[in-house]
Amino acid sequence: MPGYPPARRGDDVEDLPAGAPVARVADPYRWLEDASSEETAAWAAAQDALLAEHRAGWEGRDAVVGRLAGLLGAGSVGVPVHRGARRFSTRREPGAEHAVLLVREPADAADPDGAQVERVLVDPVAVDPSGLTTLDAWQPSLEGDLLAYQLSEGGSEESALRVLDVATGEVVDGPLDRTRYSPVAWLPGGTAFYCVRRLAPDLVPDGEEQFHRRVVLHEVGGAELDEVEVFGAGRDLRTYYGVSVSRDGRWLSVTAAVGTDPRTDVWLADLGEGSTAAAAPPLREVVVGEDAATSAGVRRDGRLYVSTDLGAPRGRLAVADPHDPRPDRWRDLLAERDDAVLEGWTVLDGPGLGDAPVLLAAWTTHAVSRLTVHDLADGALRGEVALPGTGTVGGLVSRPEGGHEAWFVVTDPTTLPHVHRYDARTGEVAVVEGPPGDAADAVGGDVPTRTQQLEVTSADGTTVRVLVTARTDALDADGRPLAPAPLVLYGYGGFGISLPPTWSAGTLAWVRSGGVWAVAGLRGGGEEGEEWHRAGMGPHKPRVYEDLEAAADALTDRGWTTTDRLGIYGGSNGGLLVGAALTRRPAGYRAVVCSAPLLDMVRYQLHGLGRTWAGEYGDAEDAEQLGWLLAHSPYHHVRADEPYPATLFTVFDGDSRVDPLHARKLCAALQAATSRPVEEAPVLLRREADVGHGARSVTRSTALTADVLAFLGHELGLDVAAVPPAVSRR
Repeated sequence: MPGYPPARRGDDVEDLPAGAPVARVADPYRWLEDASSEETAAWAAAQDALLAEHRAGWEGRDAVVGRLAGLLGAGSVGVPVHRGARRFSTRREPGAEHAVLLVREPADAADPDGAQVERVLVDPVAVDPSGLTTLDAWQPSLEGDLLAYQLSEGGSEESALRVLDVATGEVVDGPLDRTRYSPVAWLPGGTAFYCVRRLAPDLVPDGEEQFHRRVVLHEVGGAELDEVEVFGAGRDLRTYYGVSVSRDGRWLSVTAAVGTDPRTDVWLADLGEGSTAAAAPPLREVVVGEDAATSAGVRRDGRLYVSTDLGAPRGRLAVADPHDPRPDRWRDLLAERDDAVLEGWTVLDGPGLGDAPVLLAAWTTHAVSRLTVHDLADGALRGEVALPGTGTVGGLVSRPEGGHEAWFVVTDPTTLPHVHRYDARTGEVAVVEGPPGDAADAVGGDVPTRTQQLEVTSADGTTVRVLVTARTDALDADGRPLAPAPLVLYGYGGFGISLPPTWSAGTLAWVRSGGVWAVAGLRGGGEEGEEWHRAGMGPHKPRVYEDLEAAADALTDRGWTTTDRLGIYGGSNGGLLVGAALTRRPAGYRAVVCSAPLLDMVRYQLHGLGRTWAGEYGDAEDAEQLGWLLAHSPYHHVRADEPYPATLFTVFDGDSRVDPLHARKLCAALQAATSRPVEEAPVLLRREADVGHGARSVTRSTALTADVLAFLGHELGLDVAAVPPAVSRR
């Protein structure tokens, strides 16, 4: 097998600001930033050929495709959204590439409790048979007569917003471009809604087309020129906005956060009873300038409900008078808990509950979900909802017009997401909808698995928790491993995002073949609240890598695996995690999968959406913060003649968040620096056209996961094509 494709080592350098730890840093592969150059194209084509040669030797890859197809064959369902007699939800049928958006409604409008009919409203594959178009978001009007929905077409990540008439299926407005990440807040009557649009490209400097957002009021069927600009002018160009309207149309709430910074300002406007909101309303500050994340909105009872981590890193829910919404006027309904993080809530106040409306709250304890029931008036605890096992609750919703029911999805590592309904009158929980296909193979067939949470100690003494999933017959009666096995350690550790116990086809495919899958709840994530997040931000980012190293060491020390059978895997911010891990301890891992990663932290703000992440990582234009970045930037810590592990980079040409240039540059650097021959520990690049950072078709997801598992199986010594029969220890 030939060696690595040649990669010219250029003489580019980055001049750093005064006060930085060094004046200049070498950037020998800067030429790979230009994807359109002939030199980069030739290098990438050679990498494609190298990958193909190695992939041909990954035994079991085709079998994994079939295994994943079986695991995914049950399809999926989403939480229902109710609007009067209509119910909107998503469902992916077995064998379908994408979920479709459905409406279920009475066959006879005069008999709302009679027979129901179901229709498809939006089918991405009908829009684009290639499977490259994705349904990004949707929001029915308050009455359920109209539906706003957003599509990214042709493999792009540029959502365009349309409005359709639910009764006829006719598109009555749009496409509205530049609405990526836009919320939709309908006014009563469905004649208009608030949304967020970027300014037109000709109104902003070159290179800033992905920024400069504004909150606008859009009249259905109206022209862009007639939109009313409500908020955003003169603010930081990186700002993201949220917007919501109370059900009666009187109260408008606007939120603003600079990039992904963990702090949010909130304003409230009284639109007036019966207002048409034809002009930009005056906004009153609710909370501005505080170092906290907050959201707020007025509910049916006329109270302002405020979800915040202000003074409460694990979260709290307060209420206030919307006419006097200052923080010193807030009163807690759900105070911060020291044993759980507040994740969501909903109000149940229908006539079936009489004078005893309730507040249903979702919490997590070390990333594992629980639901509690409280008195709506004062937040007093009434009880806890019995959940089916240890897992994750998501999508908690109730009827916007009031009711006694709530809906949510429950999943765990061996259970596909199922929709559950809670009845506050009786306290009963029932499954109301599951995957439409046969779920037997999707939950592991006749191979039982077990997930347990381990505690490990990081370098500074902090306890970090790791979810470990393995075949039950590979464990003793106390859940300890009978023998070391090929193990994949997955992590993320950033942006306050938690990694809860959820069902995964890739995980089950790996575990059914005899491997072990571990997920680490690292600092930087949200598993323990905002303090946990901030403990892995900015200058503290190395703690995240220390947490991963502690997890890896504990898993080997406790007999779950050995260093030569240990792989690590992460994507996006998790790609930065494993990129740093492999450059910090090259001999610590046998294999690495680094997907859609950030890796050049000196220049990350110059590409994609990088400048929106300065609050998370640090600002490379600030000398002190650049020092933080240089301390761990993987691209700048590659050393010659090191035994780098086998590494697979996976990137997507349509990725508008994290530019694939990061992976190209580190791939070239590692290929030039590693002391191990390509036959022993290859460094490979897998690139994919016409797909972005997030949503994709089932076929593309299956192909990507199959390549990842086959690569890991080849390197860690697991036959991914095999499913050894379950062994009884009785």
